[in-house]
Amino acid sequence: MTLGANIQMAALDQQRDTLDPNLSVRDTLTGGRGDSVFVGGETRHVVGYMKDFLFTPEQAGTPVIALSGGERGRLTLARALAKPSNLLVLDEPTNDLDLETLDLLEEMIDDYPGTVLVVSHDRDFLDRVATSVVMAEGDGRFIQYAGGYTDMVAQRGTGVEARDTRAEKTEAATPKPARAAARRKMNFSDKHALEKLPHQLAVLEKQIAELQGQLSAPDLYTRDPKKFAALSQKLADAQHEHAKGEERWLELEMLREEIENG
Repeated sequence: MTLGANIQMAALDQQRDTLDPNLSVRDTLTGGRGDSVFVGGETRHVVGYMKDFLFTPEQAGTPVIALSGGERGRLTLARALAKPSNLLVLDEPTNDLDLETLDLLEEMIDDYPGTVLVVSHDRDFLDRVATSVVMAEGDGRFIQYAGGYTDMVAQRGTGVEARDTRAEKTEAATPKPARAAARRKMNFSDKHALEKLPHQLAVLEKQIAELQGQLSAPDLYTRDPKKFAALSQKLADAQHEHAKGEERWLELEMLREEIENG
């Protein structure tokens, strides 16, 4: 990779931990300085810019802690794109995004005037946005393929697995059928979790929505800081549990599909 002169980089962190939970949506985008943002070489009112990312004007004063995961994703994206840049680095940008935000992200990448560097495990997303894919081929070698993920597979003849450049390792690198079959089994605990997790996730989603509703009260932070802090902690805990449960459900669902199609 060769870096040109006058690089101005903006980055989107997959952890979303750069957002201050106590700042409002407005202050997050403006840095607490007035009601304007400078985007694409022009000054825009922050509320108009918020609308581009599917926020309502009423949410300008909403604290970050009261936003949903999808809303936080949109806010992080909005803040990254508001920074002057000609190189945008996105680390797993599709994590925790709802469908609306995912569509918005694809449009923003398509319209971005500079270079976008994406690190992602979302193959469908890469097919829609990538113009080239850089693959780690092993032994410190990287090869660039034109097009998206599917195009890369067609040219390379295989997916993300690293190519073995030494023939003597081929047998060792290939899983034995018996071991592969063993890994595809689901035990009772897995089956029970796969059955119960959707209900548990729905309960957590309802709890998260209720907590977000309470935290969205404009005067709560100034009127009752202790209650705001307690509700914020409950919301953070519920969101953490939901993320863990969703990740576990996805893992089990993929395992189930592998067994059924295997």
